[in-house]
Amino acid sequence: MTNHNKTDFKPLFYTGLIAATQGAMAAMQGDADLAALLLLRHTIGDAGDICEEDREANRQALKYGARIMSAYKLFNDQTIWIITESDRSSTTILTPEEY
Repeated sequence: MTNHNKTDFKPLFYTGLIAATQGAMAAMQGDADLAALLLLRHTIGDAGDICEEDREANRQALKYGARIMSAYKLFNDQTIWIITESDRSSTTILTPEEY
């Protein structure tokens, strides 16, 4: 079992208004707890299933203010993207098809 302290889950950035598309909610089967877990992962810097180039882009975005993107493959083989806008005014949970 992994021991975590409070700092392990400290958000790295402000999400602003959070919205989820109908497609994303359908992919998550309406599971608000799953949406919250993915959003937590996104805000603590666990961007999920993205390439190293995108991870570096996220690191730069935290430094200089650009969009931050995460991608998570779900148990049902669907993918969820979470995108926080560069001005941190909003974060959207969506499927790639809805982009």
